[in-house]
Amino acid sequence: MKDKVVIITGGAMGLGYAAAQSLAAKGAKLVLVDYNEEKLKEAEASLTKDFDGLETLTVVADVSNEEAVKNYVNKTIEKFGRIDGFYNNAGIEGRQAPMTEYDLDVFKKVIDINLMGVYYGLRYVIPHMQKQGFGRIVNVASVGGIRGVVNQTAYVASKHAVSGMTKNAAIEYGKDGILTNAIAPGAILTPMVAEAFKQVNPDDPKAAEAEYAQHNPTRHLGDPKDVGNFVSYLLSEENGYVSGQTIAIDGGESNLYGNS
Repeated sequence: MKDKVVIITGGAMGLGYAAAQSLAAKGAKLVLVDYNEEKLKEAEASLTKDFDGLETLTVVADVSNEEAVKNYVNKTIEKFGRIDGFYNNAGIEGRQAPMTEYDLDVFKKVIDINLMGVYYGLRYVIPHMQKQGFGRIVNVASVGGIRGVVNQTAYVASKHAVSGMTKNAAIEYGKDGILTNAIAPGAILTPMVAEAFKQVNPDDPKAAEAEYAQHNPTRHLGDPKDVGNFVSYLLSEENGYVSGQTIAIDGGESNLYGNS
């Protein structure tokens, strides 16, 4: 990844930041995109402290806004002149409610961010990769993109759509040297997930985490580095033939659904 230019949306925290760390260690130049300006500054400061000589660009953007997406792509080209990798990671869970009771405004917001945000990114990044004759793209689906999840209709619909777009991008642009895949993370212990366990059991969130982990074949939750390291592989030239796939990163748990 030496001197490869990689855009990471949702790059200020969680799985986006974990990928940034892995990519920075391999010498990539990073464009971090996030809606949270404060967290974005913190992420950039931490990365440049940990990795000498790291070149970065930060762009505050709401990925559901088409003009904001055009802007982060244009700024990347202005600074670095090319885009080698694209980690299309930004997304939200929305709220939990039965399908017929789901808040329509929240539903539309989930679709705007998780689906349209990913689509806008593909729409404006791919032409630059075509000109180069090279590109690697990783979209973020979820285990909710390969199965159903009770009370999360909007999230599941959006993530299944991401998986579908990934397949289309792979077959439409493989001839241009662009490989496109999606990842389907399961329960990865990000700050967001840790906060969820605090809500489940405020007195002992670690107990809630341990109970949840018992349903996983590995008996533990994933570490963000597990995702970040795999994403950095998919975005590298080491990946020469994997494309059009939605790959679960969940300790094998998705194989148990319906059987446990």
